[in-house]
Amino acid sequence: MGSMLAVFVGGGLGSLARYGIFKLLESYAGSSFPLATLLSNIFACLVLGVFLLYMGAKVDGDNLMRNLVAIGFCGGFSTFSTFSLETLELFKAGNLAYGVLNITCSFIICILIMWFFAKTN
Repeated sequence: MGSMLAVFVGGGLGSLARYGIFKLLESYAGSSFPLATLLSNIFACLVLGVFLLYMGAKVDGDNLMRNLVAIGFCGGFSTFSTFSLETLELFKAGNLAYGVLNITCSFIICILIMWFFAKTN
């Protein structure tokens, strides 16, 4: 039950963080590029990478912290479904370049972040 609560709390906090980024960037929405989703996914990768790098060995036996941060917070903060929908909407609107840029930036930046932390771990 404690693990479920940790995922629940972490997921709620991650979702609130994602919403906060959306609200901060809402006034800069002059572009059709989904910057808030891209930044949420990048920040979630950074949080997960830093957590695993600095706390990974310390929480091997403590699944609550891993469930709270890695599964809950990062899962609620990042959003593959929104990324997918926004990319599809870009393609539907004829913004092929923004769609491809969104895919490229999301995958390359997020994978490079995880590669960096996996390499240093």
